[in-house]
Amino acid sequence: MHYASIENISRSFGIRTLFKNISFHVEEGDKIAFVARNGSGKSTLLKIIAGLDTPDSGTVWVHKDIKVIMLQQDTPFDENKSIWDNVLRMDNPVVKVVKEYELCLEETPDDIDKLTHLMALVDENNAWNFESELKQILGKLNLHHLNEPVKNLSGGQRKRVALAQALIEMQLHEGKCLLILDEPTNHLDVSMIEWLEDYLGAQKVTLLLVTHDRYFLDAVCNEILEMDEEKIFTYKGDYDYFLEQKSLRQEVQASELQKDKNIYRKELEWMRKQPKARTTKSKSRQDAFAEVEDRVSQKKETAEVSLQVKMTRLGGKILEMKKIYKSYGDKVLIKGFDYTFKRGERVGIVGKNGVGKSTFLKIALQQELPDSGKINHGDTVVFGNFDQEGLKYKEDKRAIEYVKNLAEFFPLADGSKISASQFMEKFGFTAEQQYTPLSKLSGGEKRRLHLLSVLFVNPNFLILDEPTNDLDLQTLRTLEEFLLEYPGCILIVSHDRYFMDRMVDHLFAFEGDGVIKDFPGNYTQYREAVANEKFTGYEVKAVTSNELKNVSEEEKSKSIQQPVTRNVKLSFKEKHEFETIEKELPALQNEKAQLEEKMNSGSLGFEELQKAAARIGEIVSLLDEKEMRWLELSERM
Repeated sequence: MHYASIENISRSFGIRTLFKNISFHVEEGDKIAFVARNGSGKSTLLKIIAGLDTPDSGTVWVHKDIKVIMLQQDTPFDENKSIWDNVLRMDNPVVKVVKEYELCLEETPDDIDKLTHLMALVDENNAWNFESELKQILGKLNLHHLNEPVKNLSGGQRKRVALAQALIEMQLHEGKCLLILDEPTNHLDVSMIEWLEDYLGAQKVTLLLVTHDRYFLDAVCNEILEMDEEKIFTYKGDYDYFLEQKSLRQEVQASELQKDKNIYRKELEWMRKQPKARTTKSKSRQDAFAEVEDRVSQKKETAEVSLQVKMTRLGGKILEMKKIYKSYGDKVLIKGFDYTFKRGERVGIVGKNGVGKSTFLKIALQQELPDSGKINHGDTVVFGNFDQEGLKYKEDKRAIEYVKNLAEFFPLADGSKISASQFMEKFGFTAEQQYTPLSKLSGGEKRRLHLLSVLFVNPNFLILDEPTNDLDLQTLRTLEEFLLEYPGCILIVSHDRYFMDRMVDHLFAFEGDGVIKDFPGNYTQYREAVANEKFTGYEVKAVTSNELKNVSEEEKSKSIQQPVTRNVKLSFKEKHEFETIEKELPALQNEKAQLEEKMNSGSLGFEELQKAAARIGEIVSLLDEKEMRWLELSERM
């Protein structure tokens, strides 16, 4: 069944064109992800399809029997009404009878006559499946206290209420709907994201989606639409396939651009000749020149985040957290945490929402005081804190002015430096965007500028609280490449499993009631260990003398004889080293073979023979060293 057609739609904001004459179609069962830079108009396009916005030109057609349901990044609510009323605000007889039945169960469970009557109505409306789905969705998204007014909720709770409403409305239409989700994983913990993956995968639903979570994208979607250069490009496959095909497309475009530039230079020389050298017969050639000039001027180089930071020196003492306790009322968040951070450590923090992850970061930064315990910062530590509060500014200035207030130049590892403008280009801010007022930037662009400003202080200890929220996939990919080469310490809170798998060497797992365990491995290894009930982490806690007295001799012996089993899989740095060695070995072997061939040819002079022999000796030593290291690493793959 043909669900929707988008034909030649365009949209601009002032002089800025988001997309121009784009077209695509949505068929029943399609699960499509949109990929684009922040500020390219992804959310605007979704709103146009949902009928919440209008294009400057073009048409959007949706089948009359299909209901369009959209989860926005900032869903409007009736603030004074309860969660319950907002989630079930649809004008539908099934919703009304289930709502009455649930309220009766909660408020007047002893009124048997009323309950019996409502159960009969639920039967008549075949609403038991809907009631079951309703309870599952609310439970999995951790939505309780349903009579609480929406105005009292946090940003994360509001997002979950909006998601619940969209999923519940989807159930009402039994697959005859077009579900549009704009960043559905924001503010969800990892267990919720994994449930949502499975839930959407099992539903007969047609889906349009914007997400930065690559594992979620691969699990849920079967097609990717990329918005680039004001156009749409279609890829039938997963995210890796998209990257591969996009790379091929860019190679072809680069080749075509070079051809156009060559033609342009020749034709420009002809156009600059005296007017008498041109006749009316040359009109077609002038028109062709105008077309080539237009193509050349429209092509833009894509700036990737690829920076070798000249990091501030990091001394021996970095960050010490000694016997830290923290509670809010009866809720214990941290209980006796005791840890000393070492140079180059990459630590991820995982746990459900509300267990104290962000509070832990604030205590580490001394932005919040613990109830007891001590925080010590090394004298040479320069923190770079990328928090969830986002970009902070008092006056509305241009983006380039905001960055220049931090520094005029950014130092690189090779001793050179780049200007603030060049640095912004690395993060995808074109010359035009750099002069955009801060208030006019999209949410994602502000997030990117915030990240840029954190790195600009040249930190040697990065603290990243949900860094992937509102960043586009291109920025995320290139940020990861930057972090892989980053020599300082990194402490990350993130629900993005792909990002955590690539970035961290071990995890602090927040298990609730103040318990924090150290797990040696990445997030996927942690989930496998938990699922198989083989979690070998240990509690990061200082043991008091009183607690030690209460431990039996048998337990003491057991703890000595059976130390914590450490996972010996490769860290990300070691994987990177392994891949590098695999590339270097063939190159060294080829160089050795070429030198031997030259020496055997008899064409080299005495000095050249000596140099070649010396180089072969060096290569042999290098091959021995690298092959041994390759074997050592390969055994742990």
